[in-house]
Amino acid sequence: MTPSHHHLSRRRFIQSSAALTAASTLPSWFVEECLAQTTPSKPKSPNDQPSIALVGCGGMGRANARQFARLGNLVAVCDVDDAHAAQAKKEHPKAKVFRDFRNLVAQPDIDIVICGTVDHWHTLVSIAAMRAGKDVYCEKPLTLTIDEGKHLVKVAQETGRILQTGSQQRSDSRFRLACELVRNGRLGKLKHVDTFLPSGPRQGPFRMGPVPPSFNFDFWLGSRPKVPYIEQRTHRSFRYFYSYSGGTMTDWGAHHNDIALWGMGMEQSGPTTIKGEAIGSMIPGGYTAAANYRVDYTYHNGVTHTCQSTDAANPSGGRVNDGQRHGVTFKGENGWIFVTRGDIQASDPDLLTDPLPASAERLYVSSNHRANLIDCARTRKAPICEVNIGHRSASVCHLGVISMRLGRALQWNPKTQQFVGDRDANQWLAREMRAPWGYDSV
Repeated sequence: MTPSHHHLSRRRFIQSSAALTAASTLPSWFVEECLAQTTPSKPKSPNDQPSIALVGCGGMGRANARQFARLGNLVAVCDVDDAHAAQAKKEHPKAKVFRDFRNLVAQPDIDIVICGTVDHWHTLVSIAAMRAGKDVYCEKPLTLTIDEGKHLVKVAQETGRILQTGSQQRSDSRFRLACELVRNGRLGKLKHVDTFLPSGPRQGPFRMGPVPPSFNFDFWLGSRPKVPYIEQRTHRSFRYFYSYSGGTMTDWGAHHNDIALWGMGMEQSGPTTIKGEAIGSMIPGGYTAAANYRVDYTYHNGVTHTCQSTDAANPSGGRVNDGQRHGVTFKGENGWIFVTRGDIQASDPDLLTDPLPASAERLYVSSNHRANLIDCARTRKAPICEVNIGHRSASVCHLGVISMRLGRALQWNPKTQQFVGDRDANQWLAREMRAPWGYDSV
């Protein structure tokens, strides 16, 4: 693989960086540092291109495949929906088509597996791939439960395989800048973090219908309970059903709460108290994940963190946030820094424009999330969003969902990854898997 396959040339990077600086308030000192940090790893040979396979050919899966096809050879695709697999095959005509991911990961000529499935399949597909000797790029949220995350971390350690979680904001320079500034005390003592996530849909009831002939719905359900087919359960809208995901709390929370942890220096830890509230009732027969919510966290260093939906309605009417932009706000003694995709702002422009000293703590640098995995597959170093980071970021979201559903505050020990003195809450850390699926079945 040549460096041009996965790194911008210096000229292209300078051009794009100049445009970013002009359009997005990125300070010039930081752009100059980014230029100095763009040193591509050297390929082993001109033909050093990994063979890559895609499991889960929905919209995000195909988007990942298109990006990875620029970095290596896309040799196989797999989906339980023949229509989705056909779309992927059309985009990658040389790829072999599989219906069962177990047959795909068994292929000896595959180096990297992209897991672009629905959330409840992320863990088992990733475990199967790692046990088969493949490195993995897994979409976020990394897991359906906290217990799944612990198993993923264990298998990655046992197999020595690399897993990159698809929380790609870590490879966005704006988010890294915000986190570096916060971790180096630019705001003084950090007091509070706000993460605002898009609200989810509140719809229903939905009608049962016939399963499309191209779709293996039972395989799609996998470890989850057997239920009648409802179109809204599947594909893009699956994430609004608690059985398969956690709504926008886990979907977008795996992005913005991940950045909150990064800025706090808590990416290998977690909160100690959680108090969540689902705002508004569900529609019977409709989506089952909370559309609007608020979760308050406290960390062992005293920093508080509020995660809430951007358009939450309170029970008595009116709006709580009234369309607040989704993103992350760090608040400290000296002001605030807000960051979201395409924008970074501060209460005082000098908080951004004053360069950090040479002695400042620097965070992991990645300018391309997928290329970072390719580099790490070659060098065997950890990627920017390695498996434990992905697990901990997903866990913060799962903790909020559990507190919402229990309707009470919870105490959490991030070291043992157990609720403190709360047997009922600890039962929510895992979910029963429908036979024949389980951690040892793949």
